[in-house]
Amino acid sequence: MTAQITADAVKALRDETGAGIMDCKRALTETGGDAEKAKAILRDRGFETAAKKAGRETGQGLVEAYIHGGGRIGALVELNCETDFVARNEEFQKLAREVAMQVAAMNPRFVSKEEASPEVVAADGLTPEQVESLSLLSQPYIRDQSRTVAQLITEVVAKTGENIRVRRFARFELGR
Repeated sequence: MTAQITADAVKALRDETGAGIMDCKRALTETGGDAEKAKAILRDRGFETAAKKAGRETGQGLVEAYIHGGGRIGALVELNCETDFVARNEEFQKLAREVAMQVAAMNPRFVSKEEASPEVVAADGLTPEQVESLSLLSQPYIRDQSRTVAQLITEVVAKTGENIRVRRFARFELGR
């Protein structure tokens, strides 16, 4: 006998994950009503969705600024998406703010380890582990160390249905 999935359970899962109603209902049905397992299923499906969208062009977006430490540290981040509609979305704007805060707090040098210039890596004598720790997308997210910045972005890709990418960033620190 399968568990009865209530509309309230579907709504609660949708509110938490941002996934579609039918996706939430299917995940709850598959897990016999277990919300935590359903979240894991939705998260995995979100990663699959994000992987399918990764090659799509991101010509829209916004530049977000974050200033911290009484004006002593600042960061600018260019976050891109596919449409202006998503760029104006509250979820996308929150993501841009979080990524800018991450840059200010963690001082990454590269967007991703794949984008690290071999010349810079060789000149600075960086090991692969150092390159990974200095890559924004590989860093643990400052608000939840169990997730990386890449995973944070992937979750928003799953919610918005569009490809999202960090194109570039800059960090400024007074006196440096």
